[in-house]
Amino acid sequence: MVLNPVISKLSGKLVVLASASPRRLEILRNAGLRFEVVPSWFKETLDKRLFKAPHEYAVETAKQKALEVARRMPVKHLKTPDIVIGADTIVAVDGMILEKPVNKHDAYRMLSSLSGKEHSVYTGVAIIVCHEKENEEVDYQLMDFYEETKVKFADLSEDMLWEYINSGEPMDKAGGYGIQSLGGMLVEYVHGDFLNVVGFPLNHFCKQLDLIYNQPPSSSSEEEEGESVYLSHNGTHAPSAVQSDHNSSSEHKLSSEPRAISVSDSLNSPSTSPTHKMKKTISGSEDSWTLVNSLSKHDDREAELHDSNNTTCKQQLFVPNVTERAPKKEDLEQITKLMDGFKASKALFTASKLSVFDLLHDKPGLDAAQVAHEIKASLKGTECLLEACVSLGLLGSKERPSQKPAYENTELATHYLRSGARLSLHGYIQHCNDTVWPLFSHLDSAVQEGATQHERAFSRKAKDNSQDARCNSREVKLRFMNAMHSIATVAGETVATAFDLSGFKTACDLGGCTGAMAYEFTKAHPGLSVTVFDLPTVVEMSEHFQPRHADNRVSFASGDFFKDKLPKADLYILARILHDWPDEKVHILLSKIADACTSGCGLLLSEIFLDEDRAGPSRGLLQALSMSEGKQRSASEYSLLLKSHGFITTHTRHTDNLLDAMLCIKA
Repeated sequence: MVLNPVISKLSGKLVVLASASPRRLEILRNAGLRFEVVPSWFKETLDKRLFKAPHEYAVETAKQKALEVARRMPVKHLKTPDIVIGADTIVAVDGMILEKPVNKHDAYRMLSSLSGKEHSVYTGVAIIVCHEKENEEVDYQLMDFYEETKVKFADLSEDMLWEYINSGEPMDKAGGYGIQSLGGMLVEYVHGDFLNVVGFPLNHFCKQLDLIYNQPPSSSSEEEEGESVYLSHNGTHAPSAVQSDHNSSSEHKLSSEPRAISVSDSLNSPSTSPTHKMKKTISGSEDSWTLVNSLSKHDDREAELHDSNNTTCKQQLFVPNVTERAPKKEDLEQITKLMDGFKASKALFTASKLSVFDLLHDKPGLDAAQVAHEIKASLKGTECLLEACVSLGLLGSKERPSQKPAYENTELATHYLRSGARLSLHGYIQHCNDTVWPLFSHLDSAVQEGATQHERAFSRKAKDNSQDARCNSREVKLRFMNAMHSIATVAGETVATAFDLSGFKTACDLGGCTGAMAYEFTKAHPGLSVTVFDLPTVVEMSEHFQPRHADNRVSFASGDFFKDKLPKADLYILARILHDWPDEKVHILLSKIADACTSGCGLLLSEIFLDEDRAGPSRGLLQALSMSEGKQRSASEYSLLLKSHGFITTHTRHTDNLLDAMLCIKA
């Protein structure tokens, strides 16, 4: 394969992809390229009207993505990449550029415009080769190109259009479709590079790498290699070939050689020196001029360049002005606490899984050897685990003369960690250990790909969301329900007593699982009856969690709240539901609730409310790293969401418990 000779050249080099696109990651990884992913912070806000042809817009966007990462890494990451790869894929039809749809109606507009037509898919690619010099400056050699592929859609019926749109696939795809997935059913033919339509022109990219690393310079150009021309503020001394090559680049349908970079091209991103160097490089048998920008890692300077049309390109690189100082105790404590946090979590999970807290509740005062015997573990391992739990405040240790220390539960463990406690979190801790921990062990992949890691963590395809876990085996179903029961039991009283609900007589707890929350509502409000509405498999298992003396004001009804008719009620309860689902399904559910409500009906929402400014540590923001299809929101964001369905927020309660609460009334 053409890439193989290049791999050896890249061995030991830091290759960076300035994109988080899972499709580009997959294409390049399958080709055997080793690289890091550093998504670009460049905001794709270029004015499309300023570009004569669609491919110019794609190339410029790719270039700005790559330049932003290449310039940021030496400052923010304290390391300089050897190569940065930027890419941008667009769809163009009738001269109009189609990027990613913003909503379903936008997707319909895009796909309708493609129906029965041939359109072009362009991917612009920028390759930046970084040369770090002894004086801590960096020279950048930039090469870019584009690839065009022609795609013809079949005539699409309304049913097919909406079936595809409702699948959700169009929402993160340029042009509103993904040819490698369900979108393939829309395509009649493809002329050109198929992978280009997927998101990256691998063949063309390999040829460019071959030009960079494997093509010797021609003899006629060897003596000129390394020549440079310094460009002053007014643009003088720039070779005339630079601008002429740039202006003629759009005349080529497919660019097969590295394109020269003009002054106006090159610096829509930070520049840090009043003098920029135009360095002559050799590409095959042709000479080309590429911009080389001398950049000091530690400078914070601003320069202005004027292109041949006297257009000012003002650039700035922001470098933190950090003064070296001795380490502060509180800073180190904060950092070490974060670094060691996962160890503390796993110690808690392991002690809970081995039933240490249950054992020491039934038999307080055991020493390490006795605990090891009871939990069938090694003495050394048990001693380490017990001492760790003591340091975390979960266990107490009593020194005894001439005897080994005796261990017992602290109040924390007694109230929350043993499985039989009224406010036990044992079930949720098991869920964290068995499900959440494996997912977060692949967090780097989740962040790079922007997708949940169920397949990697569990060697199986991910379900749509956490609620679908209820449909698996009996063991998995019970474990999930036990986790939800734990949270509802601990947070239930706080949520149920957050507001005066005396005006409501009937309530429906949608997705109420085991009924733990519903029982807290009837306990707090004697005049209220609650129907728990959940999937049939959940309702069947709910009897395992009912209290001995169950309140007959709590009843269970089975159904799917997306598909089936909702039970009639004065008050609808949504506790830990909305954050699980993508916007499309959230709107479906809220629309169904709104349709079932008359004026004056209530909706009680209970979720983790994010801080409005996203400041401070937040369980919600950390939970969002699981990359589920849903979304964490602040109270104001939930309020606006509910308002769009006719519910007016009357009260919001930020609790000191696991869940916050909001009460809304149907207008």
